Amino acid sequence: MGQLHDLTALEQAAAIRKREVSPSELVEHYLERVGRLSDQVGAFVTVTDGLARKQAKLAESRLGTDDLPLLFGVPTAIKDLNQTAGIRTTFGSATMADHVPDVTDEVVLRLERVGMISLGKTNTPEFGSPCYTEPDVAPPARTPHDLDRMAGGSSGGAGAAVAAGLAPVAQGSDGGGSVRIPASCCGLFGLKPSRGRISGGPVYGDPVGLGIAGPLSRTVRDAAAMLDVMAGPAVGDPFWAPPLPEGESYLGWCDRDPGTLRIARFSAPIISDAEVHEECLRAYEEATRLLLGLGHEVEEVDVPIPQDAVATFETCWAVLTALTPVPADSEGALRPLTRWLRERGRAVSGPQFGAAVGELRRIAARALQELAPYDAVLTPTLAQPPLPIGAIRDDADPARDFENQKRFTPYTSAWNLTGMPAVSLPLHMTPDGVPVGVMIAGRPAEEHRLLALSAQVEAAAPWRDRTPACW
Repeated sequence: MGQLHDLTALEQAAAIRKREVSPSELVEHYLERVGRLSDQVGAFVTVTDGLARKQAKLAESRLGTDDLPLLFGVPTAIKDLNQTAGIRTTFGSATMADHVPDVTDEVVLRLERVGMISLGKTNTPEFGSPCYTEPDVAPPARTPHDLDRMAGGSSGGAGAAVAAGLAPVAQGSDGGGSVRIPASCCGLFGLKPSRGRISGGPVYGDPVGLGIAGPLSRTVRDAAAMLDVMAGPAVGDPFWAPPLPEGESYLGWCDRDPGTLRIARFSAPIISDAEVHEECLRAYEEATRLLLGLGHEVEEVDVPIPQDAVATFETCWAVLTALTPVPADSEGALRPLTRWLRERGRAVSGPQFGAAVGELRRIAARALQELAPYDAVLTPTLAQPPLPIGAIRDDADPARDFENQKRFTPYTSAWNLTGMPAVSLPLHMTPDGVPVGVMIAGRPAEEHRLLALSAQVEAAAPWRDRTPACW
C-alpha cells in the first residue's frame, strides 16, 4: 500500500470500511507530517490535533454500521476564511488573530456531518483578498515543488497542505480564482463550482455572488466526492444551482463518457495586458492537442469579456473588502493592500455600487450568450508559473501590488463573474520542475459534465504520482 498519504481520499475511505486502516491511524499519520512540514510549506494556521483525535475515536465507534457516508473517517482541512465555532479563525489578519467564532459555516458543517475529520485551519491571506498567501499570522504558503515559490492564494494553505501530503483533500474558496490559482501553483486539481452550488450560509457575506467554496485534491474523483458532500442549498439561501437528478452523483459522472464536446479556447489575457509566459502557453497548447486527441472539437474564439469590465469588477471587489468587519480601532493593523482597497470601497456610494453590480450582471449575460454554443472553454489558468515568495506583494505601493496580481491572474476571475464552474488541471511541469495548470470552464450548473471531461483528461494524462521531494 506504500505510505498512507499515497492513498487518495476515496482509497482511504475504502480502507477504513475494510478495516485495513483506522481513522485514528490516518489522523496520527497526517498530524506527524503536519508537525514536521506545515511551517515549511505554510500550510496550517491552527492545528486542531486534540479535536481531530477525538473525532477519529468517535468515527471508529460507528464503523460497522449501515450506510456510512462515502468519505467517512477521512481527514481534511478547513480554510481559515471559514468560521468554525470554538476554533480560532483569523481570516488571515492580525486584527483577528485571537478571534474565536460562535458559529460554524454551513459548508464546514456538511463536512462534519459525513464524518470527515478536520486537522485544522489552513493558511489564507488577509480576508482572502490577494492571490498570494503571505499573511501576518502565519508563514507564507509555498508550493511544495519549490519552496522559494508561492503556493498562490487565497486558498494557498489548502493547496500547500494537499500537495505536501498533509491532508488528502482540503476545502478552499474562490472569489476570483482562489481555488484554481493554488491548484495551478501546487500541481493539484481545483474546482470552483457554479454560483449557488454550495451554500454561503449563515453569513452570506458576498452580495455580489463572486465567491463560493470548492475542493482541492490530487484527483478528479476525490474532488467530485467532496463536491457531493458540500453541494446543495441551505434553507434561507438567496439563490442555488439546480441539483443533479435523483440517484446521480458528481462522483458517478466521473465514470461517464462526456461525449464529443465543442470546446472554445482563447489565450489572450482578460483583465490585464499581461505577458503570458511561454510555459503557460505550452501547457495550453498541449491541453488543446490532448482534447483534440480525445475526439473533442476545439475552436478559437474572441475573449468574451471586454476590457472595460475590469473597472466594474474592481469597484465591486473594493466594496466587498470595505464591507469586511474589522474590530474597532484596529484598522492600523491591517495590511497596506487591505487598507487601500477599503479606502477605494468606502469612496463608492450606494447607488454607484448598485449600478456596478447591475453592470456586472449585464457583462456576464453577454459573455454567457457568446459562449452558449460551446460545452466548455479552455484557457491558461495563470499567466506565469508560480512566482518567488514576495514577487507580487508590494506593501510600499498597494496599487502596484494590485496590478501585479492582475498580471499574474488575468483569466480566473472571468468565471466568478459569469458564475460558470471552472477547474484547473495540473497537466504541465516546467523544465525546472514547477507545476503549471490549464483551466477549463463549463456551462452554468454543469459541474457534472465538466467533471466527466476532467476525469477523461486525467485518465489520458495521469498526474497523481507527480509529487514533490517532501512527499
